[in-house]
Amino acid sequence: MKAKSAGKAVVVSVVMGSDSDLPVMEEATKILDEFGVGCERILTSAHRAPERTAKFSKAAAGRGIKIIIAGAGAAAHLAGVIASQTLLPVIGVPINATSINGLDALLSTVQMPGGIPVATMAIGKAGAKNAALLAIRFLALEDKALNDRLAAYVKKMARDVEKKQRSLKAS
Repeated sequence: MKAKSAGKAVVVSVVMGSDSDLPVMEEATKILDEFGVGCERILTSAHRAPERTAKFSKAAAGRGIKIIIAGAGAAAHLAGVIASQTLLPVIGVPINATSINGLDALLSTVQMPGGIPVATMAIGKAGAKNAALLAIRFLALEDKALNDRLAAYVKKMARDVEKKQRSLKAS
């Protein structure tokens, strides 16, 4: 049986390594909700709960999940560990959780060995937002209605830039 999110089939898992990652990863769930894409939030750790992470990763596709967005800070091996255990696309979001402002998380997420792909976004909230938008682009390849909503979103961003430009001229 597929999981449900407010009546929608859950197709994206938003995974985080710690509950302290939630304020960043909520940016992804907000975008997914805005587009009507069913998602779930999962807390697991590559280091503190490796069996839980492996079990989640191996079962995700069978539960109807199509894309996994994984955010973690510090050593940030979560996205890579998940990617090593599933054939689903994994999008990594490095989180600023240490004194070096997320650089460690970025490098740990982006430096995957050949054969274990992880799409890596920017550090922090912008990365989480873009991870959701990338997931939507993947899903929109097979969903015309979602593709239409994505096209409208992109047009609205352009209109917002024009509106801001007019405000600058007026001041």
